[in-house]
Amino acid sequence: MEKNLKRMATMQRMQSTGLELFYQQGYYNTSIDDILKKLSLSKGAFYYHFQSKEDFFISIVQNLLFQKVYSMLVEPIEGQEDPLNVISKSIEDALETAEHNNMDFGFVLSNFITEFNGKNPEIMKYLTDIMKVWEVNLITTLQKGKTDGYVDRHVDSEAVATYVISSYIGVRTLMVEGNSKMLRYKYVQQLKNYFKLISQKAVA
Repeated sequence: MEKNLKRMATMQRMQSTGLELFYQQGYYNTSIDDILKKLSLSKGAFYYHFQSKEDFFISIVQNLLFQKVYSMLVEPIEGQEDPLNVISKSIEDALETAEHNNMDFGFVLSNFITEFNGKNPEIMKYLTDIMKVWEVNLITTLQKGKTDGYVDRHVDSEAVATYVISSYIGVRTLMVEGNSKMLRYKYVQQLKNYFKLISQKAVA
């Protein structure tokens, strides 16, 4: 039991450090040696836990990246009333977290999707599955909002979800080099204005 807990703690530490390195440098610019140096581990210790760098990265996507995206952008809106308000709040909270990150390199999930697109179909599937979970949850929440009278019944929920995801990725990219506080504020105000247009009240 104690041995298993120690192994799990080691893997957690390895994955957290690995995610940090891959996020900062990119997957293809990060070598096994970079990871070992950062963790003060031997190659033997690394390969005891993971078969390859790719296997290591996939474990990070499954265990850490999914949880990060889910807890920030999916869980806060799941099954909630008043979907337009809860969606805009989840977006604003995520952007505020990014704004206070001194080592911001953009939205981690979209960074990896861009890096692996056309290069590694297996890893791409894991990454796009996370994006799909977010998209499906947005659509489900908006559809429920239409049924409950919060969202205009003529609204295309899939189109709104696409807009929310793509605009969020866009502003996160701009925030890396721009005035993140101002960009967050302006984006959130425009998002709220857009949501007012598609709310049930707009046609009442």
